[in-house]
Amino acid sequence: MSSYIKLIIFIVILALVSTAVLFIDSSTDNINKSMQDISDGIVTGDREYNEAVDLVNNKYFYDGMDKAVSAENNYNRSLSKLLDIQSNFTSDVNSVHQNYINTVINELQLKLEAIDLFKQAIECFEVNANSTGTSYASEANDLIYQAKQYQDQRDLIVIENPDLFKEEFGI
Repeated sequence: MSSYIKLIIFIVILALVSTAVLFIDSSTDNINKSMQDISDGIVTGDREYNEAVDLVNNKYFYDGMDKAVSAENNYNRSLSKLLDIQSNFTSDVNSVHQNYINTVINELQLKLEAIDLFKQAIECFEVNANSTGTSYASEANDLIYQAKQYQDQRDLIVIENPDLFKEEFGI
């Protein structure tokens, strides 16, 4: 093989490797970049859910429903981003990070189920079906309690693995 062909092969390989390095961004880096938006969505959703409960307790059903829908939208956006991250896990995402992401997903799924039940409760309260509404609200409260356990679990994951979590990674 002539040195000219060897040089061309070397340049092609070098170009391919350089291109790969430019386009490869580790999953952990992508997770870190997305976590602030995800965190903001969860925190906002939690705040709006609590505001919705307060509004409904004060019989402001329409405003409570608006807040519940807004909380649901925030949770759904965060969940969608997390599911996208989860579907793109690569070998550089260790089992602790995977466990963390899966825990947050479980938390959000429960919160979304709670929102659905809470919206049904609001609809019942609006037509004075208070017993049924109270039942739905109670079920929603139970799911929020379960979601809180997942939240505590993810906080514990961060506490037990401080070297694996950059400040911006955690929620």
